Amino acid sequence: QAIFFVSLCYTACTMQKFLLHCDYSPAGDQPKAIEGLVTGLQEGLKRQTLLGVTGSGKTFTIANVIAQRNVPTLVIAHNKTLAAQLCNEFREFFPQNAVEYFVSYYDYYQPEAYMAASDAYIEKEAQINEEIDRLRHACTQALLTRKDVIIVASVSAIYGLGSPKEYENIVLHLRVGSPLDRTALLNQFIDMQFTRTTADLTRGTFRLRGQTLEVMPVNEEVIYRFTLSAHIERIERVHPVERRILSDQQDVWFFPAKHYVATPDQRAKAIHTINEELKEQLVYFEKKGALLEAQRLRQKVRYDVELIEQIGYCNGIENYSRHFDGRAQGEAPFTLLDFFAYGSGGEYLTVIDESHVTVPQIRAMYAGDKARKDNMAEYGFRLPSASDSRPLTFDEFDARTASCIF
Repeated sequence: QAIFFVSLCYTACTMQKFLLHCDYSPAGDQPKAIEGLVTGLQEGLKRQTLLGVTGSGKTFTIANVIAQRNVPTLVIAHNKTLAAQLCNEFREFFPQNAVEYFVSYYDYYQPEAYMAASDAYIEKEAQINEEIDRLRHACTQALLTRKDVIIVASVSAIYGLGSPKEYENIVLHLRVGSPLDRTALLNQFIDMQFTRTTADLTRGTFRLRGQTLEVMPVNEEVIYRFTLSAHIERIERVHPVERRILSDQQDVWFFPAKHYVATPDQRAKAIHTINEELKEQLVYFEKKGALLEAQRLRQKVRYDVELIEQIGYCNGIENYSRHFDGRAQGEAPFTLLDFFAYGSGGEYLTVIDESHVTVPQIRAMYAGDKARKDNMAEYGFRLPSASDSRPLTFDEFDARTASCIF
């Protein structure tokens, strides 16, 4: 049944150029700096530095460089507040283009950890900010559907995010007049990690009442209402509270509700390799006489695998990302930078703001994460492959940023 259409290169991809809106023109040393940076990029310089005191207009200078270079741009800042400030400034400069905000979606985060000295296991505890989660999805969707994108991010940009190719491959495209198999359509939403509900809709949920299907995507607070028969008769964009019709749609794209998604074949392969790694690690513990660690690991992994088999997801699924991605041991994870490379064909610009603070922060992320996860694996709380769900090393980050302005 033709219920969805997947395209590796969206025909809907927007080729719009960056249009800089500003009531003033570059002045002082700004024209020289803009010309120098743009010329350097055109000549293939990989690394350039823009120096300027506070208030000298460095952000405006970079905005002019982005407008002239006209490629997707990643701006990295060292904290959420600065990133939000920069995002608002770029939105004022580029009101017709996609300017998005990508930071950690945790309001509170206590990572999973084990302290051997006191035999204290600390369970992962997190409070997710739903609005920031929505903004993160808006970032990845923009990168895969248009070229005029600026994303202002924190160092969250170097943390694992799932494969952009698999994220795109599971996209659902519904059009008026398309024939459909209702059961297959509902199963497709479930595979995309949407949740069926009979209550009020929230982001990433759907409900079916008779001939009416209502879905709220993850990237916007709006409901798409479908009138169904043997085909899709009508698609309406509806206000979630007032229930008034905002517009009629001829088609709509739905992206996965989570960044970690997998096809049934990938899930089966991942489960197989997870079980194989579990066997190897159990043999290792039993040879050491570490029976408590072996029992702990067996119980944890089998429970997670059962959840993955039944519902396609488990808490902490990112710890198994190497198996879902098909990566080799030690291979770098997929990050926001891979979404940039995948969506732009490899041509994008990176800008690192306050680089004297941000660069050391990027460099420091890897070692702390590795020490914590290696300790978890040693005492049977995680498989060793959990260490491959990690931030990039600085060298890996450096290799992925072809053109960078500090």
